[in-house]
Amino acid sequence: MAARSASTRSTQSRTTRKGSTRAAETRSRPKPPYPKQKLDKPGLEKDLNPQPRFAGSEYKSAGKLSGKTALITGGDSGIGRSVAVLFAREGADVAINYLPAEQEDADETRRHVKKAGRRCLLLPGDLRDAEFCRELVEKTVEEFGKLDILVSNAAHQDRKAELGDISDDEWLKTFRTNIDPLFYLSRAAL
Repeated sequence: MAARSASTRSTQSRTTRKGSTRAAETRSRPKPPYPKQKLDKPGLEKDLNPQPRFAGSEYKSAGKLSGKTALITGGDSGIGRSVAVLFAREGADVAINYLPAEQEDADETRRHVKKAGRRCLLLPGDLRDAEFCRELVEKTVEEFGKLDILVSNAAHQDRKAELGDISDDEWLKTFRTNIDPLFYLSRAAL
């Protein structure tokens, strides 16, 4: 009976400690209202306040992507960085594409991918060019020997208050950045 009590106390202690850790993490999470901020495009993630969370500290990897290779556009920051880092934690090597002005963010993403024990190929450039998209796929296959996963994440958005505020040039830039590359990359990857 004494052993059972000790075991129960130990379990309760672990639960309390674990609960305290979660409570501390919850307290440390930023809460609204967030500071108003506007970054010039393309912006750098390091300039954001609060800093985005991307590493999935509570995520338990299971090797689901062991031996796989992924090409992730917009992989330098935001959702793309999170995908790159979590794919690496699952065992994938990753190639990331980003705009040259975002090199600092891309270097940070690579650091986290390497920390996860995987390789990271940096491929800066503009996805609006069909030939460049073909080269992205070629360079990924050249470096890693294959391409298993394509994540078309890069995007352009310039919010406007009214539909009439969107110029023809803005409309075309949005589609050339958000839609055309998905086709170019998919075609090249087949």
